[in-house]
Amino acid sequence: MTISGGWKRTARGAGLLGPDGSIASTIFAEMSALAQSTGAINLGQGFPDEDGPPEVLEAARRAISEGYNQYPPGLGMPVLRDAIATHQKRFYGLDVDPDREVLVTAGATEAIAATLLALLDAGDEVVTLEPFYDEYGAIVGLANGVHRTVPLLAPHFLPDHDRLRSTINDRTRVILVNNPHNPTGAVLPKETLELIVELAHKHDALIVTDEVYEHLVFDQPHIPVASLPGARERTVSISSAGKTFNTTGWKIGWLTAPREILTAILAVKQFLTFVNGAPFQPAIAVGLALPDSFFTGVAAGLKAKSRLLSAGLTAAGFEVSAPEGGYFVVADARPLGFTDGAAFCRELPRLAGVVGVPISAFCHDELAAEYSSLVRFAFCKRTEVLEQAAAQLAELQVPAAR
Repeated sequence: MTISGGWKRTARGAGLLGPDGSIASTIFAEMSALAQSTGAINLGQGFPDEDGPPEVLEAARRAISEGYNQYPPGLGMPVLRDAIATHQKRFYGLDVDPDREVLVTAGATEAIAATLLALLDAGDEVVTLEPFYDEYGAIVGLANGVHRTVPLLAPHFLPDHDRLRSTINDRTRVILVNNPHNPTGAVLPKETLELIVELAHKHDALIVTDEVYEHLVFDQPHIPVASLPGARERTVSISSAGKTFNTTGWKIGWLTAPREILTAILAVKQFLTFVNGAPFQPAIAVGLALPDSFFTGVAAGLKAKSRLLSAGLTAAGFEVSAPEGGYFVVADARPLGFTDGAAFCRELPRLAGVVGVPISAFCHDELAAEYSSLVRFAFCKRTEVLEQAAAQLAELQVPAAR
């Protein structure tokens, strides 16, 4: 079979193929393999190491036993779509039609891919914050779009409003907002979200939000962009169950959007996974109906874990940026004498028996230097694992000659 050179050029530009045409491995795969080969504690990839609520797990077992093992409806099972609509009303006061404005997807990853592939034409610009989740650049490239970014600089990782104004323009088709933010742990203030809505109206752009950490905000309420005045009619809101319910392997995500936009996304989604996760969908419906105490407890537990790991990193000599939400803490290795975060991450298993991920992996080459010494560590692990990692990091032995 012959594959055209045009496809290879597109895939290479999207970061999917290496210069020699081989499949490009992600930094997450590389660091996880390094953790496995060295026996180091893997704080690189953002997945929990303990199960979610027993009610949710039991609901999945029950669904399998009751025969929910074939294709679910294309939009998703009604029980989950109803639960998502109820969730949006319960937490954010948003009225969503479960039959026309909710789509269940194979995780937020598919939701983002289907959305961008549906909404972008060749040459359309997509504006994201940088550092950015690596999928964003890959899908924009596959859609032959143009990826523009607004940097988030340490230590607070908040965008400059003037940079937002100068980057978003009449060629902008989509403003993709990741909030709470991966990898930095920043939470965007309401004033920034309101400016994004204002600029979307000014330039007739659509807003796509990646809100997978919506329930993992530590000291303030999460504000969905769609809840702001003038935003709902032009916003696709994306979330998933994996982070909230410790079920990342189930790959149950969803999006809510106005009917016309959702229909266009569904036209693409049906040729990606078609449908997925039949027995897991009613289980996640159970999760979304759990009491408020569950959701506040998850956030409080992760906040405590972030402080525990941050203390170990600080004791090791890192300069640490305190996260406001999510799974990750960012630490600067420059005080330890390391200016190349990627090289440092490859040495860290030997130096401390811990694995992290360089922030530069979330950046375009042009901006990578701004983040060259920064490393992301995941704290979504058992407390005893974090205590061990913190202890090992606190005794980090840095070679004298750097």
